[in-house]
Amino acid sequence: MTTTAAVARRYLLLTLLLGLAGMLAVRVGAVGLTLSDIIAAIRGTADNATHTIVVGLRIPRVVLAALCGAALAVSGATYQALLRNTLAEPYILGVSSGAALGAVAATVFGLDRLSPWIIPAFAFAGALVAIVLVLRVALVAGRVLDRRTLLLAGVVVGAFCNAAVLLFLTFADAESFRSAVFWMMGSLAGATWQHVLLLAVPLAIAGVVLFGLARSLNLLAVGEPTAAALGVPVERVKYLCFALASVLAAAAVAVSGVIGFVGLIIPHAVRLLWGSDYRQLLASAALLGAIFLVGADAAARTIAAPTELPIGVLTALVGVPVFVALLRRRDD
Repeated sequence: MTTTAAVARRYLLLTLLLGLAGMLAVRVGAVGLTLSDIIAAIRGTADNATHTIVVGLRIPRVVLAALCGAALAVSGATYQALLRNTLAEPYILGVSSGAALGAVAATVFGLDRLSPWIIPAFAFAGALVAIVLVLRVALVAGRVLDRRTLLLAGVVVGAFCNAAVLLFLTFADAESFRSAVFWMMGSLAGATWQHVLLLAVPLAIAGVVLFGLARSLNLLAVGEPTAAALGVPVERVKYLCFALASVLAAAAVAVSGVIGFVGLIIPHAVRLLWGSDYRQLLASAALLGAIFLVGADAAARTIAAPTELPIGVLTALVGVPVFVALLRRRDD
């Protein structure tokens, strides 16, 4: 059994790694910075260009990357318990497809020129509409939220939204087409403190509530009859977990585009390394997801600088071999 001291050491180690990853991510980029440059910019004694790069661009981007990584990892872990499927991830129930439909529609109709908030707003609205549609389709057969029906509803709604996205792209001009496709590959380039706040609030609320439901998630992962026999209000917990995980995924997609693999491989990595107890898995997944996405975003900015790679592409390229290595480690 994992001792309290061992868990505390793990959290301390992950927090230190997150701090180191964040510091490195602030330093690297098209313009290299030293630690003294960063400290001077935070104190307000650096020149205007350095202050703008550090405080206006890189720090909010690093914080947003950490929040996105944490949100996607927690959302993925929750879906995996809810659906009793370790291959479940935040986008499996049509969240990303709905968000993409909203963002692409705004881009094709030129609404993105009105305000920088148009794309995140339409993406979030599209994701929420997709979530409601999935829930309505899943409940056609009754008020019980069956996991198999929920998965099928997610596939159906996701397919419809993807078809609508392709239809919109057919009529898009070259500039709109490029912007829409780049958004769908994921990017944190437009990060602001407002985006950080937009994601930090739902992450904080969902994190607290889901941590309080950790015992119920453990029992749901075993099976609904077992959970019900041990006093868990199964349907109420399922609805609440579905709503929280979906809002987390929707908020993350709204501010960053579609970034895949984080919500799939991070919960897996935590299970393989430290076990599947949700009382520890959620916090560990949040920290590890934050570390992973901060590192991936830093790499996306520097590998081909000054060109920036789509972070969603990079997470997939990195995530696949890491996932295979973790599976081999388990089998050894």
